[in-house]
Amino acid sequence: MCISCGSLSAYSVQPMNKSKQISKQEVSLKVLRLLEDDPKLSQRDIADRLGVSLGSVNYCLKALIEKGWVKVNNFRRSDNKMGYAYILTPRGVSEHLIQTKDFLKRKLEEYDQLRTEIKVLEAEIISKNQFFDDSSKNGE
Repeated sequence: MCISCGSLSAYSVQPMNKSKQISKQEVSLKVLRLLEDDPKLSQRDIADRLGVSLGSVNYCLKALIEKGWVKVNNFRRSDNKMGYAYILTPRGVSEHLIQTKDFLKRKLEEYDQLRTEIKVLEAEIISKNQFFDDSSKNGE
């Protein structure tokens, strides 16, 4: 289950460019990061920066607010419009740190796995190149 959004971790968000799926947990972490830097970002701005749908951001923000990690303050953007500031609560800051550590750990593990896989593939290529080089020398 996704810690921040309360959904299944296997569920993922399809980015608008459709090149890579992002987990709800990763969206949550990125939303927290963006809001920490600029609490006055609109949901549309967040969606654009993350490359996900506006609905995904709305869903995630609602979950973060329900969990008490983010609070909403109204402010005037202009004479006619009300805007919102999404402010991380102390608990939200703490959870953001925990999620960042977990995210970094997962990414480092993925990196190690990729490095191992790359080494295996490189060895395979070298082995096959040597086989084909030897075969061509022997006239096979």
